[in-house]
Amino acid sequence: MLKTHNLIPFISARIVKKEIILIVLNSNLNFALQVYKKHVNYQYKILSCVSGIDLLGQSYRFSVVYDLLSLVHNSRIRIKTFINEVTPVFSATKTFINAGWWEREIWDLFGVYFEKHTDLRRLLTDYGFEGHPMRKDFPVFGYTELKYSETKKRVISEPIQLSQEFRNFQYDAPW
Repeated sequence: MLKTHNLIPFISARIVKKEIILIVLNSNLNFALQVYKKHVNYQYKILSCVSGIDLLGQSYRFSVVYDLLSLVHNSRIRIKTFINEVTPVFSATKTFINAGWWEREIWDLFGVYFEKHTDLRRLLTDYGFEGHPMRKDFPVFGYTELKYSETKKRVISEPIQLSQEFRNFQYDAPW
């Protein structure tokens, strides 16, 4: 089955549960997507998902994964590429128009830049939000808390104090 995929210069290929997983260089990604969509032997015309993965501590920090579906051949293929923090990925919106939404999500949540994307802006976080919340080094919580003060009639910022002695542990379990 993998012998038929020799048109694409890939780094590695494997089959997991009847699905083909190809790893391609970032520079070959769009060529691979176009061939799998337009070639008569493949016909992966549906882009079902684009996802980002943070691989903190690896030489390539991020992975961008494209899942394609061929209704003609009733098969799926997963195309992966690995990049570092500063390398952009060329946008796949020319090949698959629906890639735009997922690329915006990956930009917003991971900070992976997609070159030649026509509308790369925040999608799920506020426009003034700093950082990318799905990165593994993103802080889970800070040291300040925002809450509404009834006395001042506005939102105030207070430092958080987490003390062990203020926790109430209930050791009586009903079961």
